[in-house]
Amino acid sequence: MISDHFHSRSVALLLLGLAGGLLALFAINLFLGSVTIPMAEILRHLISDRPEGGEALIHYNILWKSRLPEALTATLAGAGLSVSGLQMQTVFRNPLAGPSVLGISSGASLGVALVVLLSGSLGGMALSSLGYMGEVAMNIAAALGSLAVMGLIVFVSTKVRSNVTLLIIGVMIGYVATAVIGVFKFFSVEEDIRAYVIWGLGSFSRASGTQLSFFAILMLIFVPSSMLLVKWLNLLLLGESYARNLGLNTRRARLFVIASAGFLIAAVTAYCGPIGFLGMAVPHLARVLFHTSDHRILMPATCLIGSALALFCNIVARMPGFEGALPVNSVTALVGAPIIVAVLLKRRRFKEETD
Repeated sequence: MISDHFHSRSVALLLLGLAGGLLALFAINLFLGSVTIPMAEILRHLISDRPEGGEALIHYNILWKSRLPEALTATLAGAGLSVSGLQMQTVFRNPLAGPSVLGISSGASLGVALVVLLSGSLGGMALSSLGYMGEVAMNIAAALGSLAVMGLIVFVSTKVRSNVTLLIIGVMIGYVATAVIGVFKFFSVEEDIRAYVIWGLGSFSRASGTQLSFFAILMLIFVPSSMLLVKWLNLLLLGESYARNLGLNTRRARLFVIASAGFLIAAVTAYCGPIGFLGMAVPHLARVLFHTSDHRILMPATCLIGSALALFCNIVARMPGFEGALPVNSVTALVGAPIIVAVLLKRRRFKEETD
């Protein structure tokens, strides 16, 4: 009883510490950039009206039109990808499962390729030249592409019992999508290929204004909704046979979990492009920090760690001294890959010691 009390207290303190770290990283994202804005001025601009002119107006526009939307997007995207990765790893019982494993990200890439790469070769006008309308068209194409693949996966999951088979089908869908994209590239004009490559590098700076509002609404619906599946995820962790004996409809549970993860991946990919490694690395980091597999703890922990890691990667991508900003995908790979390797090596050593 006493040990349970101390454990819950330590978990609460650790979650509180993560929340504090998240707020600190959010503030650094607002402060750091090519233009230095004092923290006192940032606080003033956040609570006061738009200034009339001069340097204060420039700083106000940088904060409200660039840094704040970017920080909010990174926070929401990091949480969404991490939660979807945790759901994938649980339902497939695979430590290397992540947002890209079912081909949903590849479906988004194929949707964008259909719109971007064929617009110049068939329509005679590069989509990248349309500005804001071109960005909206890419977001819609990515969402439709990812949702189409997710619908196919959900349909297949009702017909196939084996998680391994479903996993292989998802990987094959990804390969097919990549092959089709390669064909589109071959017949596309150079300007469209460049626009597609830039989209594929991933960015937290695309969503702003109305787009950010839509993205925030979607994430504030999908992320809390995924918390409702915690009990099912804990039962699935015990194995399908045991979960069925406890009264869980495993096929329905698997379908709901895959759909939940799919909606999260679709929303993030549509507005930020394909962001790699966060969804795969963060659940491992949460398990190591909290020494538990209980999703009642892992869900909020994964949200906080995912948001904090996305904000940290965004800071690295915008470090002073870089011309413009580094591709977010490059930074997340540099941060996420060592985490995955370290966790897998630690698990192997622990297994060897206990055998």
